[in-house]
Amino acid sequence: MRVWPGRPYPLGATWDGAGVNFALFSENGTAAELCLFDHPDAPAPSPVIPLKERTDQVFHCYLPDVLPGQLYGYRVDGPFEPAEGHRFNKSKVLFDPYGKAVGREAKWHPSLFAYTFGHPDGDLSRNDEDSAPYAPLAAVVDEAFTWGDDRRPNTPWHETFIYELHVKGFTKKLPGVPDKFRGTYAGVGCEAAVRHLKDLNVTAVELLPVHYRLDDHYLVEKGLTNYWGYNTLGFFAPDPRLSANPSNPAAAVWEFKTMVRALHAAGIEVILDVVYNHTAEGNQNGPTLSFRGVDNASYYHLSPDDKRYYMDFTGCGNTPSLRHPRMVQLIMDSLRYWVQELHVDGFRFDLATALARELFEVDKLSTFFDVIHQDPVLSRVKLIAEPWDVGPGGYMVGNFPVGWTEWNGEYRDAVRKFWAGQDVPADKLAHRLTGSGDLYEQTGRRPYASINFVTCHDGFTLRDLVSYNEKHNEANKEENRDGSNDNHSWNCGAEGPTDDPEVNALRARQRRNLFATLMLSQGVPMMLGGDEIGHTQQGNNNTYCHDDDLTHLAWDKPDEGFLKFVRTATSLWRQEPVLQRRTFFQGRPIRGSGVADVSWFKPDGTELADGDWEEPARCLGCRLAGDLIEETDERGEPIVGETIVFVLNAQADAVEFTLPETNPGHKWERLFDTADDALPHDRFDGKAVYPVRDWSVVVFRTRADAETEPDLTPLQAKALRHSTSGGRSHPLSAP
Repeated sequence: MRVWPGRPYPLGATWDGAGVNFALFSENGTAAELCLFDHPDAPAPSPVIPLKERTDQVFHCYLPDVLPGQLYGYRVDGPFEPAEGHRFNKSKVLFDPYGKAVGREAKWHPSLFAYTFGHPDGDLSRNDEDSAPYAPLAAVVDEAFTWGDDRRPNTPWHETFIYELHVKGFTKKLPGVPDKFRGTYAGVGCEAAVRHLKDLNVTAVELLPVHYRLDDHYLVEKGLTNYWGYNTLGFFAPDPRLSANPSNPAAAVWEFKTMVRALHAAGIEVILDVVYNHTAEGNQNGPTLSFRGVDNASYYHLSPDDKRYYMDFTGCGNTPSLRHPRMVQLIMDSLRYWVQELHVDGFRFDLATALARELFEVDKLSTFFDVIHQDPVLSRVKLIAEPWDVGPGGYMVGNFPVGWTEWNGEYRDAVRKFWAGQDVPADKLAHRLTGSGDLYEQTGRRPYASINFVTCHDGFTLRDLVSYNEKHNEANKEENRDGSNDNHSWNCGAEGPTDDPEVNALRARQRRNLFATLMLSQGVPMMLGGDEIGHTQQGNNNTYCHDDDLTHLAWDKPDEGFLKFVRTATSLWRQEPVLQRRTFFQGRPIRGSGVADVSWFKPDGTELADGDWEEPARCLGCRLAGDLIEETDERGEPIVGETIVFVLNAQADAVEFTLPETNPGHKWERLFDTADDALPHDRFDGKAVYPVRDWSVVVFRTRADAETEPDLTPLQAKALRHSTSGGRSHPLSAP
């Protein structure tokens, strides 16, 4: 085989139409070999090519006789000195950190570990057994793809509605998906899946991790799997297990692109949940599969006291070193690759606080944020942080920089507590429902910095949230010790499934209450895929290890009534500009109009006074003035919408609620009442008393009274609405 010098850039294996360039960074390695494999079952490489060229700490060569589809790995030699942070072992075949496709998955075997099991010296011992028959291999790919007229939807943040899903779980049983595409990227992009998403008014899907990941050794021994995928090994390669043709290395790449193209054609963005906070190699007792063997001391954040050990801010054994420029480069190259080559629209960063740790403390001005903000590609896509990790000071909700949105854990907890009947001060609840200005406004961010959610993959489903007081994770085979114990759930009077009609009716109402609250809140709503059909995980709040009926959505027995309600609530959110504000409410009369843009009411119709805000909220009304949005559209025209009033009653007693005054010639039109979603859209006068049932949400909006109001031009109607009188409201920006 001909071997040419090649180039040190780009890193990875790059097909240029005539041959393949291979480039591998290793600062501390002393020698490297490129190992080519004929097929996935090959027990040994043939040939093995010494990489004689080295430029700027990068080993490289060019092979004019290699084609796409070629399987390969590396061996890297160097010191085996764990106490100094070096764990080189030439007997281990290594997955390319820049591998863009998976040619063979890892097969668990003792040879994958650089130390000898059972040796008295543990990880300080050396295991020279050849891992070639069992190591994961990368594959050369041809990036060519016919994108056609693919265009990014570029949905503004304030108009974004996110649907979180697992590729396999969402499509495995979805009616209308061809059998060969069930559980795959192709399934997500098929007509049946796209139609369901569009019917829900979804504008973006957030995919649980699709980077190539490993099933943890301890899970394999238990007969389980790392289903969620938070155990990444290949940051460039789509997981082949989500492909309809996993034996073809190029299929996962092609199918992923096809899925993205189909979703974009429907106006739906693709956001990836990415895991750069740790790798599948774990701590010092983990396998040597890629980074550890290529250059452990460069890629990982090692303990400053003893480099044998790893800093671990995630509970997963290791943390990549964002202090090393090559690790920063790898993450940036990976992100850009997914944006530029696979056309994704944004990222949700798992345990993002870990990426902000320069040394030990969390630093908002860390290298990671600096390079993201100045990058001409990544600074223009959607960036979502999971703003916590397990290290000291790791809970950082509200502390990420401008340009970032955050999963708002404060929102989740407040809304769950409120509907579980727990004490939530009115002031705190009001902040959460209006975009959490107390968390984001002071740093110059907008309401859409808050990604609002009640449920997500990690925890109870919506149905389980109202059906269980305690987690039931016995199927995880950890004696129910895993998963959160702090769920803020309420089973409505019985633990788990019950035949009690009153309990089941209350649970159904509580699901409507929680989802309605989500869609009535300012910020970006995110729902968990499957909640709309009433999917249950039988009380398991940590299904990361289940690839079975617990996680495959039960499309064969959907809750059609709740699905209809979800469509109603999301349609309201989509139609009403006042629910999609780009700026925070002022919470006071604007420009002498006499009406606050947001007002809060007690059941007797009076507004909350200063002494009411610290008291627990039980029954609360809110008016959102659609004529006082004070924002313009993309053409500079004023945005004017309908005024919305909603009432939240989170208590066991019904309430006679006095509706606020409305505009002259207008009435309040009831849009829905979660206590009876079959009620007609009746109209009510201002100051009318409405009977609000226990544990319910009622929503109204202004509508002209056809009998009293003549036809008006839009400008006349706006002027009429501005003439409404009203009172002062609590200044949310200064509680």
